[in-house]
Amino acid sequence: MWKYRTASPDRYMLLKEFARENRNNATLAERQLWKYLRGESFGTKVLRQYIVGDYIVDFLLPYYNLVIEVDGGYHAERVQHEDDLARSQHLNEMGLYVIRFRNEQVLFSIEEVEQRIKEIINQIKTPQPLPGE
Repeated sequence: MWKYRTASPDRYMLLKEFARENRNNATLAERQLWKYLRGESFGTKVLRQYIVGDYIVDFLLPYYNLVIEVDGGYHAERVQHEDDLARSQHLNEMGLYVIRFRNEQVLFSIEEVEQRIKEIINQIKTPQPLPGE
């Protein structure tokens, strides 16, 4: 359910501020993907720069427990790559599926990115209800 989506109380306010800053200072690739995700083509609620546990994910499709991350060049560095793997594993343990795209994929192959997201959505058996529904 949704309980795990909230950070520890001692970190939540700090993460909330970071999430706000991230929304206000999105990368070009994040802005490009947001234009596609918030449109009607996905037919589901999409949250951006959303707090999940002690992380801020780029995009969350809560009906599908799907996290979409957009990775810049520094994510190819060994240490960052290892951190990303650990982060994805932890999110998987919380019941979330994580998919990652490189900035270049989003900027230069947005149709392929959109198609891949739709394929994943179609593979997920049962969407989860949003809180209060």
